[in-house]
Amino acid sequence: MTMLSRRTVVGSGLVLAAAGAAGYSLWPRMGDYQATVEQQRRLPAGDATVQELVRMATLAANGHNTQPWRFRLDGQNVSILPDPSRRTAVVDPDDHHLFVSLGCATENLVIAAAALGRHGEVVIGPGADPKIDIALSSAQPGRQDLFQAIPLRQSTRSIYDGQPVSAADLARLEAAAREEGVTVLIFTDAADRDAILDFVVAGNSAQMDDPAFVQELADWIRFSSARAVETGDGLFAACSGNPVMPEWIGRRMFPLVFRKDSENDKYRAQIRSSAGVAVFIGAAADPQHWIRVGRSFQRFALEATALGIRTAHVNQPVEVSQVRAEFARWLGMPEVRPDLVVRFGRAPALPMSLRRPVSAVLA
Repeated sequence: MTMLSRRTVVGSGLVLAAAGAAGYSLWPRMGDYQATVEQQRRLPAGDATVQELVRMATLAANGHNTQPWRFRLDGQNVSILPDPSRRTAVVDPDDHHLFVSLGCATENLVIAAAALGRHGEVVIGPGADPKIDIALSSAQPGRQDLFQAIPLRQSTRSIYDGQPVSAADLARLEAAAREEGVTVLIFTDAADRDAILDFVVAGNSAQMDDPAFVQELADWIRFSSARAVETGDGLFAACSGNPVMPEWIGRRMFPLVFRKDSENDKYRAQIRSSAGVAVFIGAAADPQHWIRVGRSFQRFALEATALGIRTAHVNQPVEVSQVRAEFARWLGMPEVRPDLVVRFGRAPALPMSLRRPVSAVLA
């Protein structure tokens, strides 16, 4: 088993913007959808309001794009709270992904604030349902590369180019992901990636055999751009490289085309085309550590974006309890709960997902 962790060279915002535009050019213009994306993903200026920082926070990674967060504002203080109405109870029965998502949003907000001259002091609350308090204060503007990457980060669910990532870039990714209470293992050897693929297929097969899982996933898919704009959430078909179609057709077609064998074949092609797989592991299986895992992953994903490296979640090995235990043993850490499995490599961008407006997420 190969365990790596390394650091990278950061690209410029102009290069990133060009890469994002190139990815969009591969898709037909989708009217209101494209305009909404551009509005939501514009970078705020130096005099940004706290509401603008919240908008940056909502661009964070989150499970099924349910956006399971609420933000409470009090002057220059922001609290991030879970939104239980947006749970995914089948795939995430203990709210693990929910709290990871809150950690991702926290990191986006802190990074955006730092780039715009505000320090964010983060306190993660105690208990089984913690809130996250962020106190903002004046500071010198910080690094810009991760800030510029926030609107361009996406989970790119496509075939990658199969080329390795340099040792220097791997080192940069490792450094970005460092977080107290979080271990990150990076696997680049083909044999290790194939072993992880076996766990992905085992987990995916179990999920595909569960009608409740399939129904929950279907409930969050948006087949048309109009529906995606209407809800501002969910998994828009084009963002996964799938055809866009009227909702009524998509609903009827989904059970006909969403099949275990074809999905497993898709994951085989995707993982084998990737440069590597990163596994994120919290020191304890509790919401506080899941939040830390989210912060670690978000920095990893933003650093990757700044380098022109794509990421995508392949979390099946940690979502199915029996597979998760076997996966932990394979990792040589049978006493822990692995939290995230993420493949990475280079590929063109896909269309960006949407978010709900800030007014809809304020508590």
